[in-house]
Amino acid sequence: MQNTASFYELVNYPLDRYHLNLNEVLFHNANGYIGIRYDFEEGYPEEYNFTPSQYINGFYDYAILPQAEKLYGLADEKQSILNIANTQTIKISWAGEYFSMFSGTLLESKLSLDMERGLTLRQVKWRSESGKEIALRVTRMTSFHQLPLFTIEYEVEPLNFSAPLVIESIHDGAVLNYVNPADPRIADECIQYLTPVSCEIKDGASYITSRTSSSGLELCTCVKNQLFNEHQQEFIVNNDEAVCKYEIKAQAGKKIRLVKYAVFCDSIRYPNCKQQAELEIKQALSMPLEYLYQKQTDYLSAFWHNCMVEIQGDIALNNAIHFNLYQLIQSVGKDPYSNIAPKGLSGDGYEGHYFWDSEMFIHPFFTITNPSISRALIQYRYATLDMARENARIMGHKKGALYPWRTIMGRESSGFFPAGSAQYHINGDVAYSIIAYYLVTKDIAFIAQAGAEIIWETARLWLDVGNFHKGQFHINGVTGPDEYTCIVNNNYYTNVLAQYHLNWAVKFYYLLESSQCLRELEAKIQIELWEIKEFQQAAENMYLPYDQNLKINPQDDSFLQKKVWDLDSIPKDNFPLLLYYHPLHLYRHQICKQADTVMAHFILEDAQSEETMLNSFKYYDKITTHDSSLSPCVYSIMAARLGMEDLAFNYFKTTARLDLDNMHKNTPDGIHTANMGGSYMAIVYGFGGFRLKEKGISFAPIIPQPWTAYSFKICFEDSRILVHVNKQQCIFTLECGSEKNILVYGKEYLLNDQLLIPESLMNERNLQ
Repeated sequence: MQNTASFYELVNYPLDRYHLNLNEVLFHNANGYIGIRYDFEEGYPEEYNFTPSQYINGFYDYAILPQAEKLYGLADEKQSILNIANTQTIKISWAGEYFSMFSGTLLESKLSLDMERGLTLRQVKWRSESGKEIALRVTRMTSFHQLPLFTIEYEVEPLNFSAPLVIESIHDGAVLNYVNPADPRIADECIQYLTPVSCEIKDGASYITSRTSSSGLELCTCVKNQLFNEHQQEFIVNNDEAVCKYEIKAQAGKKIRLVKYAVFCDSIRYPNCKQQAELEIKQALSMPLEYLYQKQTDYLSAFWHNCMVEIQGDIALNNAIHFNLYQLIQSVGKDPYSNIAPKGLSGDGYEGHYFWDSEMFIHPFFTITNPSISRALIQYRYATLDMARENARIMGHKKGALYPWRTIMGRESSGFFPAGSAQYHINGDVAYSIIAYYLVTKDIAFIAQAGAEIIWETARLWLDVGNFHKGQFHINGVTGPDEYTCIVNNNYYTNVLAQYHLNWAVKFYYLLESSQCLRELEAKIQIELWEIKEFQQAAENMYLPYDQNLKINPQDDSFLQKKVWDLDSIPKDNFPLLLYYHPLHLYRHQICKQADTVMAHFILEDAQSEETMLNSFKYYDKITTHDSSLSPCVYSIMAARLGMEDLAFNYFKTTARLDLDNMHKNTPDGIHTANMGGSYMAIVYGFGGFRLKEKGISFAPIIPQPWTAYSFKICFEDSRILVHVNKQQCIFTLECGSEKNILVYGKEYLLNDQLLIPESLMNERNLQ
């Protein structure tokens, strides 16, 4: 295996089902709109039962969500991301012999992911049973320049024979979603969501138009093949499948080159998807493939320039962080119709739903490297605000908005409300991401256009779900991030985030006080000054659980009353616990699936003393299973924040290579996008000590012992700052933009060119 910062490669990899499933994910192609798992073009033996999978971000159908007991307000249907028409298949044969990785003799095989050029490459040298040898080179791209476009450049070279050769390029509209009844994180019912309604050939291209069974959405996929050799061509249309068949007089030593263009257009984004597909394929064919490759490189060059992270002294971790960031730009939606799912566009895990993961683990990366993407993600939440209002009414709230726990198009898709819909903190998470976007960009126009309306409508829920008791504001009957402790009173994470949310609801009101936008919003949602004052009163009197004896923040009012479950006593094969223990058994113990109070201390560190955060960290560290991939990165950040550098580094190693090493044993279902965002935060917010607050930005870097140096960049307002940390000093460089006041180890500096912080100050690190 070769592995460099911009290149991930496997040589002579195993062909067992486990590795093939894993490689489908690790080498998938995506651009935020479309995603294609890496399936061999020629297919697999029938007994492998593989499902070639391709997705469109935000394209969905409804499925029945059965409830054992139908109670009011429980979701009775869900949305699921769909496997759309298969455009990957290319078969080659001669004299009755077909190329297959599973027959004949595989002489060489290589899979490569080029993260600078945005391409995956497959190289094969193979000998048939009759002794004929071929060399194969396949290059795939999902275009960042033209989002509906996927290309396969397919080159085959007969090495020791000349013969008539047949290429069949297949476009298949009859597809099903992957299911796994044994895993609650995967859909368990095999449903025909997408039905082809037409398959036609026009101007040498195949068009398959399909409709969803329930959501009323439409999809058109178009495939156009270009063969750059003398050939005979025919089209065969079989019901829902179009086959473009070529016959070529192949000659030994002469390459045969086919380029397969595929475009995908859906009715969510386009009023006429067939017409749009015609325009998209015409646009793609108007440019040489090499030009599209160059545009791909240009896009990624700008991406890497803005978000550069480098680790010196640890090749494996440096490679891992580059892999993770590349997956994020592949996965994230770039329009108001989509967001980013926990598996990105690499698999069916969690059925393509969007969670709070986006706001709290992925926004932080884009907000300080490419804030326009965070803005697009916020626009998605704004586009679904009416459905959040509808969800609030279902949950019994007469006004305001409550964002759903799991969703694609805006309605709740969680069938298990104790660990789903009860997680009201998602309102605070959405607000937190908007506030962070504002702090970085100072884009008050966008706050007036969309952000403030979200902030105020979601803030209204806190006043309804909470109440004053003995002079303090309590929030009862909710679930925090830890899904092993459900339906509790005064979850610390929820309360402190609600306090932050309410405070900013007040601040935005006064920031917009003299604007016409405020007058319009007052008329639209009937927000008035008396309500703003109620927000302020609730924030000022928010109850934050604290235990005087342990000097920690209890996770909630009842958490410390429960039995402690010794993690060492649990059989190692029984993790994750949710697959082996009844939820009620979990709820009755002091045991955490993931960071909860520790997460709150990371995002809102000013709410508690250093002593409280340290004591709390040590307490929860002993009882957290990290069954959620969201957890280790947070523990890494807080361990670094609290001076436990070795522990911080150990947690970081877990989060950085979680997918490359398949640590949770479920990467074949798709990547863990939130963990990937978390691995970035573990470097920048953890070791770099970066914080973004109303008063500005601050840093308090430390360097893990195994590293010789590390570097990263952040965007703040109109400036881009390069931070380089080695054993002797920290160097801050203003790469572009206006001068900035920054805090380093609690001391304020004016950065107008370059700032050097010596080792003596690094050793006296003191976060303020």
